[in-house]
Amino acid sequence: MSPDADRIAQLSRMEEARRQTERQLQLIERQIARKLAAIMPQLARRQGGYRRGRPPQPSASLERYRKSLAALTAERQPEIDALSRKLARQEATIGAFQERLSAGNGPALNGAEV
Repeated sequence: MSPDADRIAQLSRMEEARRQTERQLQLIERQIARKLAAIMPQLARRQGGYRRGRPPQPSASLERYRKSLAALTAERQPEIDALSRKLARQEATIGAFQERLSAGNGPALNGAEV
């Protein structure tokens, strides 16, 4: 394999790893949304009628939704943070690699040739 072909293959592998990391982050977001959708009926059931002369608060349901979302996200936050840092490192590495290729004698890689 020629040196240029090796570099293109390496860049392709790096980009695939970045796409995989993005898919993992999206999977976590979908899992959180799915859990939240599963508990939504329980959150909506809590709205009561008039108690002690006070009318029901429409914002209470929204507040319970926000608290539940924050709790579910907090459970996965270390994983989300680690994947976000990994994704940032991968993007920086790919950018630096592409700069080296375009600055050197290598082929100009603009994404069309990969």
